[in-house]
Amino acid sequence: MAFPIHRPRRLRKNENIRRLVRETKLSIDDLIYPLFIEDGKNIKTEIPSMPGIYRYSLDKLDEELKEIIDLNIPAVLLFGIPSYKDEIGSDTWNEEGIIQKAIKYIKDKYPELYVITDVCFCEYTEHGHCGVLCCNDVDNDKTLENTKKQVISHAKAGADMVAPSGMMDGVVKVIREALDSEGFVDIPIMSYSAKYASSYYGPFRDAAESAPAFGDRRTYQMDPANRREALKEVALDLEEGADIVMVKPALAYLDIISDVKNNFNVPVAAYNVSGEYSMIKAAGKLGWIDEKKVIFETLTSIKRAGADIIITYHAKEVAKEIG
Repeated sequence: MAFPIHRPRRLRKNENIRRLVRETKLSIDDLIYPLFIEDGKNIKTEIPSMPGIYRYSLDKLDEELKEIIDLNIPAVLLFGIPSYKDEIGSDTWNEEGIIQKAIKYIKDKYPELYVITDVCFCEYTEHGHCGVLCCNDVDNDKTLENTKKQVISHAKAGADMVAPSGMMDGVVKVIREALDSEGFVDIPIMSYSAKYASSYYGPFRDAAESAPAFGDRRTYQMDPANRREALKEVALDLEEGADIVMVKPALAYLDIISDVKNNFNVPVAAYNVSGEYSMIKAAGKLGWIDEKKVIFETLTSIKRAGADIIITYHAKEVAKEIG
């Protein structure tokens, strides 16, 4: 019997040919780096469950920002840790709030860096939920009223993009109308369209001090068992005016990323979340995996699934390797 004509191994012979035929390639242009900004002074605190990731006060932020720019990472996603919390998260629309000050600081000193703000309330409320409570659950429509005030304050401070993450029904429409009515028609919305009630968020809640004081977030974040619902959520957000849609988390939801990419002709972001980051770091520290290779394999899988943008705490590590 003649040997088969086709030998796929021909195109795996050495690294040069593998590079030439590689279907999916990570780029620095794909990356957004999350930053945790804390109210106060002289703060650079490593997050115990996220080795290598820190909370910074503004006076300690320059070294980090300069490194991000030197690595050519195009954008950062800001999360604030305020000094004041209340029942409704009113510091989210304080013109002198930590995120507002951070936006102004970054855009004044590093105007070339694209600044995206997370739009939510969990870090700013005493109860740790993502909005105004009514009968121990988040009141959707009352929360939307406060969301309008939050995004306008971010826009006035100089944010380049806003990213609502609370999974409130109708939030994109409310934000788009609020921005447009104030003349911020050019500010895009990256919506956390398919954000699941995931157990992978644990380390983030340590980082942002945003763990709920009671219960969980399953009444507003998506059930991890649901697939078709993600397409419904994305379709609604696009109808309301979203410019970019996001799937969060990423690694356990590659099928959702693929579904969204295959069904909608818009940029798709994926959030490689804190738990995904921390698992790799923990296994790498123990010597159970080749940490660098697993980072690249993980992020490549996210891009291969269809993500155009990857929000990841590994951004600096990746940029150092491929820059």
